[in-house]
Amino acid sequence: MENALSPAVQKQALKSLQDEADGAAIYHFMAKRQQKKHPENAKILEQMSKDESQHYQMWAKLTGKTRRAHVFWKRIITVLLGFTFVVKSMQKGERLGQASYEKLQAEVPAAAQMLADERRHEKTLYALLDEERLHYVGAMVLGLNDALVELTGAITGVTFSLQDCKTIALTGIVTGIAATLSMMASNYLAESSEGHKDALKSSLYTGAAYLVTVALLVLPYLLFINAGEYAYLYAFIVMISIVILEIAFFNFYISVAQEKPFWKHFLLMLGISLGVAALSYGIGLLAKLLLGINV
Repeated sequence: MENALSPAVQKQALKSLQDEADGAAIYHFMAKRQQKKHPENAKILEQMSKDESQHYQMWAKLTGKTRRAHVFWKRIITVLLGFTFVVKSMQKGERLGQASYEKLQAEVPAAAQMLADERRHEKTLYALLDEERLHYVGAMVLGLNDALVELTGAITGVTFSLQDCKTIALTGIVTGIAATLSMMASNYLAESSEGHKDALKSSLYTGAAYLVTVALLVLPYLLFINAGEYAYLYAFIVMISIVILEIAFFNFYISVAQEKPFWKHFLLMLGISLGVAALSYGIGLLAKLLLGINV
């Protein structure tokens, strides 16, 4: 039966009801995914799921309402971006939950216990963070940064010099693969010289990030090969859009996983990539004029 809550508290209580339903479902999903590799983590996450379920029952009793969990996208994100990313985002949710419960304690005494649980959950989540992908995120950043800056500049330069999608794509593929192998070798040698045991794995993460970027930046030129006279311009616009989206995505990942400011790093990386692209554009046009090439 619904209790006599003020409108403001009722609104917040309904939000908490949904949050707890989502929390219980996603912690349970994460527990199942951790069961084989990290059974201890799975037990902890399952207990947290039970805590969230108890909170949900309390809010359901207070509000007289029920809610279904909406975690479809969070499950996909867990699979694609990894355990650490989702745990970090859940940590933020726990902090927001703490702020909500602090406000609700005056009218809802049970919120005090829920607040204590949320604080315990945040500490527990922090202790669980130990994922390979995050350990090697520095290598991935290195690979992504280098690929974006080097290839955006190189492809921009040849785009306006050659003005032919097939030739530009071929140049991008050859340059990209050669640069990937060079970057992996350089990273391996640097890590080995510093005595790091996982030098090979670090270089593989670097190469993977670089190679994915190569594929994404060259793809528009392959898709627009038969798009007419200005195909190279259409491909170039799409490529720059991909660069912006890739920079935004990776910086969002870093902002959550490593708790770093998003806009500062995003704008810096974007400025460098587009700045190099603009400079390469000028160099490409200058080379075309000096060499007397008329494509």
